[in-house]
Amino acid sequence: MSFQTSALILSWVAILLLALVVSGLVRQVHALSSGAGRSRPAGPPLGATAPGFEWLRPEPPAPMVLLFLDADCGVCAEVLDEAGRHRGMRWRALYRTAAPADAAPLGSDTPIPSYGHQAELFDRHDVIAAPYGVVVGADGRVLAAETVGSRAALRGLLSHVPDSAELGGP
Repeated sequence: MSFQTSALILSWVAILLLALVVSGLVRQVHALSSGAGRSRPAGPPLGATAPGFEWLRPEPPAPMVLLFLDADCGVCAEVLDEAGRHRGMRWRALYRTAAPADAAPLGSDTPIPSYGHQAELFDRHDVIAAPYGVVVGADGRVLAAETVGSRAALRGLLSHVPDSAELGGP
């Protein structure tokens, strides 16, 4: 067998192996994007009592929005800034690690209460990525839960807040 024939056979074997690897990766990406590995969507189940509601609850009881944020996330800062524009809403900003010292929304005269080192609440709410928002009714039940990767997404999440809640802001 000549050198060229051996090189050609070896090239075809390498191409076949590469095709198998790419096929496996495509299947994994498809499984992840369709949620095949999860028994249910991320986030707490709708209608269930929100984990940690007992100590996060505003006084007097009212609907609130939990924002799960990351201190190193630029989009999280934008979402927090948008939250500050809705002054009548009750907010809680939760960070898996330490909350940044400058976690208050820009231009807001009412700081949003921020809680650092809340990895347990991230896990109990099944939050897999930040920023993530959870709307909790005055009775402590989850009304909506979704990723809020932009200002518009946060405004969309606020559409799940009951009409009785005051939503100040622009």
